Amino acid sequence: MFKRKIYNKLLQWKETSQGKTALLIEGPRRVGKSTVVEEFAKNEYESYILVDFYKASPETKELFDNLSDLNYIFLQLQLTYQVSLKERKSCIIFDEVQLCPKARAAIKALVNDGRYDYIETGSLISIRKNVRDILMPSEERKIQMYPMDYEEFRWALGDEVSVPLLKQFYEDKKALGQAANRKMLRDFRLYMLVGGMPQAVDTFISTNDFRQVDDIKRDILSLYEDDFHKIDPTGKISAIYDSIPAQLMGNASRYQVSSVLTGNRAADMLEQISELKDSRTVLVSYHANDPGPGMAQNKDLTRFKLFTADTGLFVTLAFKDRDFTENDIYSRLLNGKLQTNLGYLYENIIAQTLAMNGHELYYHTFLNEKSKHNYEVDFILAEKNKITPLEIKSSGYKTHPSIDIFSEKYSSRIKRKILIYTKDYHREGSIEYLPIIMVQFL
Repeated sequence: MFKRKIYNKLLQWKETSQGKTALLIEGPRRVGKSTVVEEFAKNEYESYILVDFYKASPETKELFDNLSDLNYIFLQLQLTYQVSLKERKSCIIFDEVQLCPKARAAIKALVNDGRYDYIETGSLISIRKNVRDILMPSEERKIQMYPMDYEEFRWALGDEVSVPLLKQFYEDKKALGQAANRKMLRDFRLYMLVGGMPQAVDTFISTNDFRQVDDIKRDILSLYEDDFHKIDPTGKISAIYDSIPAQLMGNASRYQVSSVLTGNRAADMLEQISELKDSRTVLVSYHANDPGPGMAQNKDLTRFKLFTADTGLFVTLAFKDRDFTENDIYSRLLNGKLQTNLGYLYENIIAQTLAMNGHELYYHTFLNEKSKHNYEVDFILAEKNKITPLEIKSSGYKTHPSIDIFSEKYSSRIKRKILIYTKDYHREGSIEYLPIIMVQFL
């Protein structure tokens, strides 16, 4: 099993909750939820039962139809899984709990009983049909699980030194030096290509073969397609997801729903976008109509950009309908020869990194009255009672007209001004030039 940061969150929950809440881990398929939870239960409890509702028998699922006799339920689980449960020293895991909504609804009674700890895992768990007709337990604490971040990826490769050193340079606001920056950028580009899905990372480590890694990612995308069709048999959600690379490549100021689904506008697809967001396979960046600390209150639900939750999957999705040998992104990105029109890969990895750090995603477009030119700020971070605009360059270019004009317009709201690019750390006036490899510390 790979070392994952979420393990520490599980430890914190166990220590602070003391059996008074259940923990629900939500995330897309194949992100590693089941693996980390079972490893945690093995290490931190004297015994555990893992109920995988994908494989569980109808009789096991029916146990949760009637909660009047919890003793009977516990006895049946122990008999079925041949595990002896010990009061306050055992854990019961409900894996893929969205497949048995009544088990999730039973959490209230089970937690109030107090004998054991409970961890739930699920994908598509917020989708409406998976929560229909059940009362959500207030005793449930949710945490989101993402693909492996860059530091976890480096850990998997046996490197526990690079990221802490890089963080020290970031905190000290010092340049790495050209050679070190080039080396770290090359390592980071490798992460962008492989991605953070544990199965893809494992395949890369064992084979050192991008084609085999790509095959794994295609398998994951096929699973997502199956899920999308279960959510929406019309195929609209699937079409929206498949078009994410083309939409970003088009460099439009928003996702153009009408170009993907003829006759449909964004306003007509709010429900599907919400379902897609709840699947945790995508990240949604909304237009902030009035960029400030309260952006959540004035976001425009009809103006948005979509990113994939894992940039490695993005690379494969962009060329899903072609053979691997035609996918020149791998060689171009790895060798630092990315074409200008492939710069959207950097936008996706930044969106992914910011989301992993707990940031809501917002952007802003505006017309400059003097020049009559449209400008766009790629991302806006809310920091206390101020905002920080981010402008992205997929190269070493240091021009920043969008930040300049945006900061002039909203001068009283600005905390920092950051241009993200591929060169070394640099500060010039009020602008910070931040290497893309340091975005993980924002």
